[in-house]
Amino acid sequence: MTADMGGDSALDMAARRLDRALGQLEKRVGERLAEAGAQADGSVDQDRARLASELDASRARERALEAAGAEASAALGQAIAQIRAALATNQEADG
Repeated sequence: MTADMGGDSALDMAARRLDRALGQLEKRVGERLAEAGAQADGSVDQDRARLASELDASRARERALEAAGAEASAALGQAIAQIRAALATNQEADG
């Protein structure tokens, strides 16, 4: 009995096995790529959240520094005014 009598040659059967193996391989590669993509998306989301948090903290520090700068500027302005007043008083007393 030859392979042709059974309907399929050994080559046809091997080609079908190869086709099935390639199909399984493609499916597994697709699954792995999907898993890797999901992990990468999670990583990107974590990075984005971390960066957003750091940006919020930086903005809060910026506001605090601006407030401190405004307070320092006001204090310096008062000191200048007091010095000018003292100098004016001394000039009036000397004059």
